[in-house]
Amino acid sequence: MTEGPSVVARVSGVCLTVQFGGDMDWRTAPYFRDRLLGEIARGPRCVVLDLSSVPFCDSAGVSVLLWAWRQVEGAGAVLVLACARPQVARTLTLTGVDSVLRMYGSVAEAQREMAVDG
Repeated sequence: MTEGPSVVARVSGVCLTVQFGGDMDWRTAPYFRDRLLGEIARGPRCVVLDLSSVPFCDSAGVSVLLWAWRQVEGAGAVLVLACARPQVARTLTLTGVDSVLRMYGSVAEAQREMAVDG
């Protein structure tokens, strides 16, 4: 059993890094979506979603990630994923999310790439 969901956001340069915590499933998806909506409304040029504290992600969690990507891309910014645990990375690969969203092994690597691209 994991702890309840959490969202911690911090700004570093032009990037907004949002760390999710807890399972991303049908029970927690509305929480993650609502919290993320508030963060991306700030208008960052790039968003790094840190999944290091997400042990499980089902189709509802995948839906939140794709929704966030559409919102951020629609605003002319970039959204990437970082630090997905093996089980979560496998889900993202099986669902094809990894072909839509760039995935990085660390937040620092993602931020470096965004600084170069941005």
